[in-house]
Amino acid sequence: MPESLSRILIHLVFSTKNRERALTPALQPELHPYLAGTLDKIACPSLQIGGVEDHVHLFFGLSRTRTIAESDP
Repeated sequence: MPESLSRILIHLVFSTKNRERALTPALQPELHPYLAGTLDKIACPSLQIGGVEDHVHLFFGLSRTRTIAESDP
């Protein structure tokens, strides 16, 4: 039986408005697990999450049931 397998990995970077240093080191230990949980809820497993005070990097796998164009979780 033929089988189609694919894996799409996404590196998403977003920043704070005007690159303000709002993501303090005290906030990051709460923010990163929150972002990982949000990705898990839409079946997109997070592989790495990090960043600094003015931006965040998300590296995750896109679920087979979602499209890149889909914006509503």
